[in-house]
Amino acid sequence: MTTSSDWITVGALADGFAPEAFILPNLADLSDKVFTLNFASGGQIEHRFNAETLSWSAADGHSSGTAPYRATSIRPGLYLVDFIKHENDLSSSISLVLDTHSASFTAVIGRMPTQANSAEGLYGRALAGKPLTSVEVDFVHGSLDRPWQAGQCPHVPTNELTGLRNLYRYSPSEVYEHIYLNDQFYAWQCLEGVEKGLCDTDRCHYYKIADQLYLFVWREKIIPTLGLVLIDMQQHRSDGKIFGYASASFDELSNFPVSSYCQVLNRTEYPDA
Repeated sequence: MTTSSDWITVGALADGFAPEAFILPNLADLSDKVFTLNFASGGQIEHRFNAETLSWSAADGHSSGTAPYRATSIRPGLYLVDFIKHENDLSSSISLVLDTHSASFTAVIGRMPTQANSAEGLYGRALAGKPLTSVEVDFVHGSLDRPWQAGQCPHVPTNELTGLRNLYRYSPSEVYEHIYLNDQFYAWQCLEGVEKGLCDTDRCHYYKIADQLYLFVWREKIIPTLGLVLIDMQQHRSDGKIFGYASASFDELSNFPVSSYCQVLNRTEYPDA
């Protein structure tokens, strides 16, 4: 069990989650498939999948590369594809929610802070009007294999999780609780596992992907961390990843899968103000 000061790196967290983890299998059925992502903001990137790697190529020629990827499907016709893009001496976390039912996608692009940015104190960030977390994230939407038209992507911000208290079992030894406070913040605590006894309130983002299926993304402020999961309230399962620096030296990234069996503990209903 940890004490109140035992914060650990994302690499150590990955080691704790690994034994007997309830992760979904990496899919083979994307192999040899091609998806062309047409962005609502303009631009087009082709993603070509092989058995273990995907290659991307922008129509304007400004971006291309190859990387290992993980692909899962928490519901038929919907894929979560995750990989690390290394371009121009920068590394970004890329997570794609590919929705073949609506022929649309949501891309989540995350970036870790530099060591210098991470060393900036929370008090100083607060006084400067900055977010307390130094982890950056962008959400972009678009259409699959057809030109973009307004309203084509049904993935939208939601408050349907607000007030929910949910329990997540990631392995026999790793158990967490989430409390979704409002449209910007949630609280978490580790009930069992390598972070047992730790808790915090962090910045988060919610998107509704389909009926009772949500994309939940959080950005931690103590240890630079980006977490991303799809939460299926029908099947009581979640699947996603955690991304951050493997060690305190900031010289290696850790990007590991997390899946859970989840259950609702209760829901708080607030009276009208």
